[in-house]
Amino acid sequence: MSRQTDDVALLRFYVEAGADEAIADQPVNRLAAKPPAATNIRTQAQKTPAQPRIDRRSELVLGSPDAAEATAREQAAACQTLDALKQAVAAFEGCALRDTATNLVFADGNPEADLMLVGEGPGAEEDRQGLPFVGPSGRLLDRMLAAIGRDRSNAYITNIVPWRPPGNRNPSADETTACLPFTSRHIALVRPKVLVLLGTTAAKTLLGTTQGITRLRGRWHDYSTGRDDNDGQNAIAAMPTYHPAYLLRQPAQKQQAWQDFIAIKLRLDAK
Repeated sequence: MSRQTDDVALLRFYVEAGADEAIADQPVNRLAAKPPAATNIRTQAQKTPAQPRIDRRSELVLGSPDAAEATAREQAAACQTLDALKQAVAAFEGCALRDTATNLVFADGNPEADLMLVGEGPGAEEDRQGLPFVGPSGRLLDRMLAAIGRDRSNAYITNIVPWRPPGNRNPSADETTACLPFTSRHIALVRPKVLVLLGTTAAKTLLGTTQGITRLRGRWHDYSTGRDDNDGQNAIAAMPTYHPAYLLRQPAQKQQAWQDFIAIKLRLDAK
């Protein structure tokens, strides 16, 4: 077989193997090529301008739950009116819920009322309107108040956190911790005769307990405002009860909630 015949056969083999395109003018012995040396990577890195290193420790300290709570406590203590408190809450950046919510949900009702109700956090409809308890659970709460001769003209309503948690989830411990100083100051400025804690989150947060709502409800508790009044009294009668949203899911528990509201009415009517 001639050399030309061998070359043709070799080319045919290359074509059948898929090597049918020339990529360079001169052949390259791939077996003899050396892999890129590690020094090449370092050399390339040396050519790239060095980026300044960012010390994240200060950000972690400033963004920690303890730092957020301390800032909230300082800002809340400086508020002498509800308007000032609302402005302070709106400007507070220590709770991430602020970045995902549409509106601040501060309060609704009459701040001069002797009855104050505290829920856990706004829902979707509350977030849209900027008012607490205006969705389905709010309509149920209105009926519960009407049953004891109350409405939003003689009751005052707020939440533990003033921004809607994404997906209507429960507020996290860090979120309630960051917002608690504002809620505590809110209660101290309103100074109601009776405080109603709607649901587990509100009850556990404000009473400082790990017990659930089923153990806490139906019994009076003392909520301390943390201040001394002229009469020497600094406690508010607090009644934990089921959240209206829970009652919508578990209507069989409405009887117990009704008993709680009867006790609330009797306490309000007492001299």
